[in-house]
Amino acid sequence: MTTQFHLALPCVSINKTRVFYKDILGADIGRSAVKWADVNLFDHQITFTECGPFKFDSKSYNFNGDILPSFHFGVILKKEEWNKVRERLDSKNIPIASEVKFLENKTGEHQSFFVKDPNDYTVEFKCFAKSSDVFNA
Repeated sequence: MTTQFHLALPCVSINKTRVFYKDILGADIGRSAVKWADVNLFDHQITFTECGPFKFDSKSYNFNGDILPSFHFGVILKKEEWNKVRERLDSKNIPIASEVKFLENKTGEHQSFFVKDPNDYTVEFKCFAKSSDVFNA
């Protein structure tokens, strides 16, 4: 079994969260109940628990002139899968909050796009020019 990541997050509406991750992103919904659901996002588990309104105060930051959210999560995909997700979002008219190319012509070069989920989380989809560069400096 490949090592998998688990993340647990609060959400405002479990129903809207299920719809976004399943119908918009194409993720599978695993175990769930009235107030929580496990989402399989590219073989990683995100558990959303409905808790009503919440607030994460975190400032954005500047990286090479691009303003990025300091609080976000996402997945690293191969280029083909990254393109499929982007095309899926475009076909469903989901706005891309930001699209950026980082570290162009340097170690760690990658492209990212960011979308907002119904809980106002920023979800990043990242694709490295060389997969071996994910942790290289």
